[in-house]
Amino acid sequence: MQVTDKAYQEHRVFAELQQYMKFYEQLAMSVFSFATMGTKAICNIDTYVYSSMQGTVESMRTILLAGRINDAYALLRKYHDSAVINVYSNLYLHDNFSIENFFVEKINNWLQGTEKLPEYRVMSQYIKASGALKPINDVFAGDDRYKRLRGRCNDHTHYNFYRHAMLNDNEVHTENRGWWLNRFADDARDIFILHLGYIFFLNNHYMMSSAHMDSLECGMQPEEDSQYWVAPFIQEVFDVVITPRRPDVTATIKSNSAMQLS
Repeated sequence: MQVTDKAYQEHRVFAELQQYMKFYEQLAMSVFSFATMGTKAICNIDTYVYSSMQGTVESMRTILLAGRINDAYALLRKYHDSAVINVYSNLYLHDNFSIENFFVEKINNWLQGTEKLPEYRVMSQYIKASGALKPINDVFAGDDRYKRLRGRCNDHTHYNFYRHAMLNDNEVHTENRGWWLNRFADDARDIFILHLGYIFFLNNHYMMSSAHMDSLECGMQPEEDSQYWVAPFIQEVFDVVITPRRPDVTATIKSNSAMQLS
């Protein structure tokens, strides 16, 4: 059952979540051909992670349409967890893969279902302590928005305050639903930016246009520097979502990459 209030149904959060869903779908297909070094996986393991994250974002949107803001925040926490897991697994492979260590046991065991990844706190600390990620870590460490965001998610998940339970009941009149939709939209956007900021900093090649590979597959000589072209859908998400909200994230990625991100 959906909330029929027009102002609710036309809130920007629904279009924005739809945009993130489409992006993750495109990113999943775009990275498929990049082999995940350090594992026994045949294709890129992130393809299925991004498809899963697309599903989580879709679930958030569906639940919000039904007016279940409290439940949507529980899924937002899951989305945040997924972003941290994806960054951690990519960073751990980056740090530990070598000719001498061709299969990175911790990540490979996780893929095989024989070992769990560390808890959120451990993964988060590992990311924050990374020398390889220092420039982008410095950007995200500049404020406490993610600590506050995580706190809101936990408050909703654990019913830390009675008012959170009321946000799951459509029969209860609450005047601040619009405020919470605004807050949710901003929180989802901040997680989206956190995820892409780390991933594109660590894996610059994930931004690459298909033009270079398309030329090679057709037996043609690729255009000069085409390996540094950024896929249009990725440039668009920087132009529309990331740069307006966090120009410092875009600037840090650009200054640490040969990719032609504008």
